Order: sequence, then structure tokens, then C-alpha cells
Amino acid sequence: MTDKSEKRSSNLDDIAKNAAENTLALNPLVALNGEDFMAAGTNLMRAFAANPAMVANQWMSFMGDMGNILSDKSEIAPDPKDRRFADPAWKADRINKTMMQTYLAWAKNMETLVEEMDLPDRDAARARLISSLWVDAMAPSNGLLTNPTARKQMVETNGKSVMDGFKNFMDDITKNGGLPSSVDKSKFKVGENLAVSKGDVVFKNDVLELVHYTATTDKVYRRPLLIVPPQINKYYSVDMAPGKSMIEFLLANGIQPYCISWRNPTSQQRDWEMATYIDALDEACDAAMDITGADSVNIMGSCSGGITLSTYVGWLAHNKKQDKINSVIIAVCVLDTMADTGSDMAALVTPATIEAAKQVSETQGILDGEEMAKMFAWMRPNDLIWNYWVNNYLMGNSPPAFDVLYWNADTTRLPKGLHHDFLNMAYSNPFMEEGVSQVGNVTIDMSKVKYDTYVIAGTTDHITPWTGVYETARLYGPKTTFILSNSGHLQSLLNPPGNPKSWYMKAPAKQDDPEAWAESAKKHEGTWWLDWAETLQKKSGTQVKAPKSPGNATFPSLGAAPGEYVFEP
Repeated sequence: MTDKSEKRSSNLDDIAKNAAENTLALNPLVALNGEDFMAAGTNLMRAFAANPAMVANQWMSFMGDMGNILSDKSEIAPDPKDRRFADPAWKADRINKTMMQTYLAWAKNMETLVEEMDLPDRDAARARLISSLWVDAMAPSNGLLTNPTARKQMVETNGKSVMDGFKNFMDDITKNGGLPSSVDKSKFKVGENLAVSKGDVVFKNDVLELVHYTATTDKVYRRPLLIVPPQINKYYSVDMAPGKSMIEFLLANGIQPYCISWRNPTSQQRDWEMATYIDALDEACDAAMDITGADSVNIMGSCSGGITLSTYVGWLAHNKKQDKINSVIIAVCVLDTMADTGSDMAALVTPATIEAAKQVSETQGILDGEEMAKMFAWMRPNDLIWNYWVNNYLMGNSPPAFDVLYWNADTTRLPKGLHHDFLNMAYSNPFMEEGVSQVGNVTIDMSKVKYDTYVIAGTTDHITPWTGVYETARLYGPKTTFILSNSGHLQSLLNPPGNPKSWYMKAPAKQDDPEAWAESAKKHEGTWWLDWAETLQKKSGTQVKAPKSPGNATFPSLGAAPGEYVFEP
């Protein structure tokens, strides 16, 4: 491989890995529409007009920065983690350096100005969002003639990169809804190089399929692990390519994983509510217990799957059926909808935006995953738009071929009923109520939920910030084991052994304050998967001979994994 090819491969890897930290996972169920953006922009302009002294101070500060920049005395430099200006060409050439420093100085002063405005919390959050969108869009790295790397590519390819970039642009306009493609989809196929762990569908209803994976050890632990994925995106995030598959890892440790594969609803299933999913999940749980002969299951849910799982165990407790569950594992899931996580995304939610979001799914019968993916991308434009804009259009490269990004682009829909139930939780905060409460039309009682619980969060997760996930652990009790993994939302879960940079912190969730917990928790090198496997083995009963065939007489094989629902568009 040539030096140029190695550099391009490295750049694509960086783009892919960074984007993986910003996967959709839990769609923003409340989106800002065009009117919201216009109103936020108008309010920001009004705030500027009402504070001329602040604007003048920042302008003078910017002029001072410009004086140093033009005299080559400025020490303004990009953050070492800012890949937009990683190419040495930004510093080697006086013109490029001036462009970069001018932009960084302006961006810094804009940020300071917005922060100094005395705005209410929600208006401040919207102001930060609008100003950051504007600032990010104006980066010189986004222009063909102002990006030295793109200019060099254009010269070295005799203009071919420009033609390839234009072709990529037109393809995205016609086939990708106008957003830059984030992944080369041609390199992946579910059932061939993704979701390839051997298994069978052993139960099926209108809402889900239950996949029973084939043991890879001579003996297995009797009690199964029932995995409840989010209803948003397909289930195979737990069964990615070999080597990073959670299913593969669990099988190697003698665990019997059973995974839910949710059906992708259409407008015909508009009335599916949380109760619909809970009833279907209960049937799947009974099937897993029947097949294994176990008297209970260990159950795991991540993100919105953790909300569904918690609703289920609360419903079981209310109905005095909690013996079906032996232990609970919850990952990257915030149950306290009123928790202060420091997220601007949460601050954007208002009664008006909730009602507007409800109206969208009421009209269409569904919440469309692709449309929400677009909104989410504009919440993280540097990572999810401009990175690809530069790579695909200015450089004329193909998008990266990365399995996590393929999964992220494989969006699903939410039925109107479930979408409304999720939205109503924003203000009803049902899991934090004492005694009986409602999740949609499901009656729960979290005060009676008493299980050994294992909760996982990611240090750099901005979708479900770890401090909010810590409150989930506290909800399940002070004896809950809390794990803090050193990565983002999905990457904290896809954490197979072998990564020398992996570490995690572990301790019971005894402290009220998450920061106090972090000060006392013990740090461990490596992945939390190894600790989890050992914990699961202790909670999974006796070892028995591995089953020779999937299912049993009552629940025979209905077809090979990954099943049929995962392929429904």
C-alpha cells in the first residue's frame, strides 16, 4: 500500500470511528422543524440587537485577534482533536494559516458572545444550537478553494477528484435525501458479513421474532439471557461482524442468548403502543423459559430497549409475576426524564415541540427513521455532515465501509402509539414516581422491582450522558453495580476484548452524586465484557449439556437466523 493510500485509509478510519460515537441509536423523538430554526435564529438576532455593548466588546476582541493574526504573532491553534485542521498544510502556508486562525478567532468570539447573553435556559440552548450550526458551516475546511487538502487532491488527480465529488453529490441528492452518505453500503449484507452468528427463530408473533443462538461450547448455563434491543434501528448491533459480536462473545462463555428482533412497523401498525410491545415481550420470555427449562431469565436492554425492559419488569412487579426475571442488565439508558444531564438536546424539548412531534406521527401513522436521522445529523454537523461533505465531495472519495455506520443507516420506524407513549414520558417521568404509575397504558410499580442489576454507561456518551444513566442505576437500588466505560453511546457496548485503550470503572451505585461515585470507584484496564461474563455465569444457574437442536417440541425452529423481520424495509 502506498503512503497516499495508507493516509486515505487512516482518514476514513478516523471519520468512521468518530461517527460511530454519534450513532443514531435513540432517535431524537422530538425534532425542531423549520419554523423552530427560524424562530431560534430570530431570537438570537434580537438578543444581539438588545445587547450592543456585548456585541461591540466581542467585535473589539476579534479585531485584536486579527491584528495578531495578520502580523503573524497569533498563537491561536485548533484543538488537537479537531480533524478539520489536522493536515500540516494549514500551518505550512501563510494564507492557509491566516484563514484557519481567522475562523477560529471568529468562532471563539461567537461562542463567547452567545454564552454571555442573559437568555432563559431553553432559549440559550437554541441559541447555542443555531450559532454552532452557523459557525460549523462557515469553516474554511468546507470549501474546495479554501481547503488546502482538497486543492492538493484536485491538482494531483488532474481534476478527477472534483468530478468524482460531483458524482457523489448528485447520487446523494437523488438517493440519500440530500445528505452526504456516511457509509459504503455495497460492502455489507445482513446474514452474510453482519448478523452471522448461527441460530434459529424459535418464536414469532406480529411484533417480534425470538432468535435462539446455537451453542458453541459443550456445556451451557441453563438460565438464558433475553436481550431487548431498541425499537429504533435493527437488532443486530449485538451481532456485528465476527470479532466484535456480543452474541459471539456470550456463546464463547457458555451463556445462552435469546435476542428479540422487532418488526419494522408501517402505518398499518399505527396503533401499536407500549402495551403491545410488553405483551409480545412477555410471550417471548415465556418461550425462552420453556425451551431452556429455566424458571427465570436474565434480561438485558439498551437505550430505548432499556425503557421497554424497565416497563416490563415494572409491569411484572405490579402483576406479581416478578419471579420470571432473575437479574437485570441495562445499558446507556436514562429513565429519569427530568434529570439534569447538561444536554442541550434535552433543553430543546418543550410542550410545543412535543405536540408538533405527536402531530407528525398522528398524520403519518409512524415516525420515520430516515427523517429523524437527518435531524439528528444536524444536531452533530461536524461529525455527521461536514466530515462526509469534505471526504465525499471535496476529496472525491467514497464514504467509509464501516459496519457500525451501516447498522446506523439501517433505520426503522416507530408506530404512532409507541412514539406518543415515549413523548408523554418526557413530562410524566413515570419511572421516578413512587408506587403505581403509567408508561403509556401500561401500569407499573417500580417500588416493587428488586433485582440484582448491572448498569453500563459511556464516558463520552452525549445521547444518554453517563450522569443520567447513573440515576437509572440509583433507581434500581444502591446495590446496583454501575459500570462506566471509556467511550460513547454504542462504542461503550461494542467493547470486545483486545482493545489496549479500553478501561472501565466499577462500583455499587451507593452515592447520591455521580461525581462522588466516580471519585470512589475502582478503575480497571480492559473491557467490562470480561467482568460481565463472569457476573452472568454466576447468575445463570447450573451448567447443562448444550442443546443439540434449536427450540423444542412446543417452539420448533421457524427458520434460520437472522430471521425475516430484520430484512423488512
